[in-house]
Amino acid sequence: MSIPTPAQSASPTGGPAGAPSAPPPSGSPSRTSTGSPSGSSTGARAWLLLGDRLDQDDVTRELTAHLDAALGAGFAVVHTGSLVMGVRSGRLTLSTLTGTHVDPPEVVYARLPTPRLSADREITLLRHLRAMGALLLNPIDAVLSCVNKFWHLQQLAAAGLPVPDSVTYADAPLAAAVAASPFEPCVVKSVRGHRGDGVFLAPTGDALEDLSGCLRQEVPYLFQEYRASSHGRDLRVVVVDGRAVWSQVRTAPGRRLKANLARGGTATACPGRYPQAEDLACRAAGTLGLTVAGVDLLFMPDGAFDICEVNANVAWKAAATTVAPAIVRAVCDRLRRSAPGRPDGRPGRAAGAGAGADSGAPARR
Repeated sequence: MSIPTPAQSASPTGGPAGAPSAPPPSGSPSRTSTGSPSGSSTGARAWLLLGDRLDQDDVTRELTAHLDAALGAGFAVVHTGSLVMGVRSGRLTLSTLTGTHVDPPEVVYARLPTPRLSADREITLLRHLRAMGALLLNPIDAVLSCVNKFWHLQQLAAAGLPVPDSVTYADAPLAAAVAASPFEPCVVKSVRGHRGDGVFLAPTGDALEDLSGCLRQEVPYLFQEYRASSHGRDLRVVVVDGRAVWSQVRTAPGRRLKANLARGGTATACPGRYPQAEDLACRAAGTLGLTVAGVDLLFMPDGAFDICEVNANVAWKAAATTVAPAIVRAVCDRLRRSAPGRPDGRPGRAAGAGAGADSGAPARR
């Protein structure tokens, strides 16, 4: 089931808001509206919470199919743009845009657009759900650590995990920050880039200074040591609940630097081929507190790996048939561990969830 998006909140025939909407397009994850004519709420125990523009991709379709098969009416697809948060008479409330009451779920797996993620919007909604007793499969702090590429490098390095030497800045002038970069060649990244956006290789310091005038300055940049041994290739490991469930080598076309599939890269499946790397990826996800993570690793000359970056909003291709079932198992595991006594009177809340804690961290194995 699915809570209607804002575009669905009015009847396509011009009827009153809340009337049944037209069937979703073929392949859409939305199947039926959660709001019934009597105004009852979903009652779903688990949500797939989708941010803007994430409702029609292949990952969402695959996840929806697996979660629906496992949980049936206990599962709902919910769009961030379809909910209204409130505080009424000292209690937190949740409703649709048309005023239908919505019960919070016990478990939420959120797929949110990393580059546009806002503390005032999506993070506020996650905080609201957490305060109402929902367990977030990827906790808020863990999601935030992946929004800024330098933030998770800080945490990983503090935990003793291998990362490339990197520098960034707060509010220094861009030209001064560029001049202060100690690396040559230098990999330049926007701290809030996505799918290879805002990433390039500056072969010399002079080239970096020449290019700096073309850089957008809405957010800082990260200047990073170049790993020639991993030029045009990396290893993506998908970690779910502390286990590597999928690995693939990504290779850039031609002599390009970026191996992102969105940039024309190709993927070669390799589960189990690099156990050292898979272990490192699991440690990285655990350090950040992510239950579901995509960890990108750089190949080192001695056969070891460095952590390039960690992603909370993981995407995968159809060949990665082990990822969606692993996420479903993680959701179901937390539902099985639900404890009685939800503050709203519903039967059960995921163990450890509460207003003051992010509790979706991977179970220790």
